[in-house]
Amino acid sequence: MTTRTALITGASAGIGAAFARHLAAEGFSLLLVARRAEKLEDLAAELRDDTIRCDVFSADLTDPTAPRAIVDFAREQGIHIDVLINNAGLSGKTAFAETSWETLAGEIQLMVTAVTELAHLVIPGMRERGWGRIVNLSSVAAFSPPGASLLYTGIKSYVLNMSQSLDTELKPDGINVTALCPGFTHSEFHDTMGTRDTASKLPAILWQEPEDVVREGWSAVSKGKPVCVPGTVNKLISNSMRPVPFSLQYVLGRTFNPFKNG
Repeated sequence: MTTRTALITGASAGIGAAFARHLAAEGFSLLLVARRAEKLEDLAAELRDDTIRCDVFSADLTDPTAPRAIVDFAREQGIHIDVLINNAGLSGKTAFAETSWETLAGEIQLMVTAVTELAHLVIPGMRERGWGRIVNLSSVAAFSPPGASLLYTGIKSYVLNMSQSLDTELKPDGINVTALCPGFTHSEFHDTMGTRDTASKLPAILWQEPEDVVREGWSAVSKGKPVCVPGTVNKLISNSMRPVPFSLQYVLGRTFNPFKNG
């Protein structure tokens, strides 16, 4: 049997690197994508062996040309993308009205447009082969009430809803799509965003390790679950913030979907 390959964005650290290690242990070959080429090469060297192929591609997904460049590279290397882990992300540090449009556009490109375009680019191949898995990184923040100027919350809500819509559409083709919605996770995210001091004051019970997030997320997409909120505390938080459980919302969406027979 030909080894399946997973494309992972934001693979140089945190949840992305944990996904790379987890999927390599499951026997998947990898195409690792992030801005920091050196970190990717180090991770690839760690994971390669006689059966696991591990390619790297340095790209900044705030660049609108990046998704197509990644998929073109895969095609040139003879790589079929069977698993897509849309993990790359960031969060702004200033209010919407006080942030430059260039910065806001970069956030939208990275976490909305690139996520959607990469899925659109790899789905035809998955359909042709009759098998695929897509994990889109949302956040427990997607369940929270609207907050002043928090573009991140709106973006992650889009990822949550888009993932459920894609799963409904693509499941008959053998493709499972899951929105993975972690809460606070130990990674470089808060260091990069400059929020480490604030984050470190939060209770330890709110935090998870990236390996635990990945384990639950991969189990969910493997079982065909469209939404995964990892961790008991995060499940309690998300369920308390929405009057209708997301599982029921998903059923209602499938039941009243005008395109389900189209």
